Amino acid sequence: MKILVCISHVPDTTSKINFTEGDTKFDTNGVQFVINPNDEFGLTRAMWFKEKQGANVTVVNVGGAETEPTLRKALAIGADAAIRVNAIAEDGFSVAKQLAKVVEDGGYDLVIAGRESIDYNGGMVPGMLAGLTGANFVNNCIALEIDGTSATATREIDGGKETVSTSLPLVIGGQKGLVEESELRIPNMRGIMMARKKPLNVVEPVAADAATNSVSFEKPAPKGAVKLVAADNLDELIDLLHKEAKVI
Repeated sequence: MKILVCISHVPDTTSKINFTEGDTKFDTNGVQFVINPNDEFGLTRAMWFKEKQGANVTVVNVGGAETEPTLRKALAIGADAAIRVNAIAEDGFSVAKQLAKVVEDGGYDLVIAGRESIDYNGGMVPGMLAGLTGANFVNNCIALEIDGTSATATREIDGGKETVSTSLPLVIGGQKGLVEESELRIPNMRGIMMARKKPLNVVEPVAADAATNSVSFEKPAPKGAVKLVAADNLDELIDLLHKEAKVI
């Protein structure tokens, strides 16, 4: 089984976010980048398929050379090879188009993508990728088993979970539940050394115009002042909730 894991290069959630050029560009100065958490759950599940079923695992990213350390980390975790599509990730549609070409050229049976990335939170790429490649698709996936060309997946739905049966080729939008946080892997020295010898192939992009563009960014409004009300002053609390907060 050939598995392709899509890796997004995203800011660490502890990074301080700023914008430049009149709030139209994201300022990357001083920002630490990591593997997108939803993608890391998917990569760890792919490692399980590699170890238990002999799957071959390739990771892929659409981005510039600055994303290669993130791909190298994925290789150190255990992926067999990496692909970087040499294009700026402008929007979900253009990224999906680039990934679709990689999938078609590589003949992958299973594509594991994160449900969404933690930077733009668009949640578009996995579904678009499935549509462009004609593969089956399961989103919000929290469990996945493969038996030959058959797959059983569990996904979160409103108010519960749903288990579905499908077949390969398959694209999933994965999240926590594919593995638990305690199962995530930290690259060890041996893995880091081996990653240096694994192939990281840079491929040129196909023509794919972005369908959307970011006009401007803004930070959330700062939190307002907090009013403390004595525990025994219920009338004042009700008055504030009614007249100021307007929630009752």
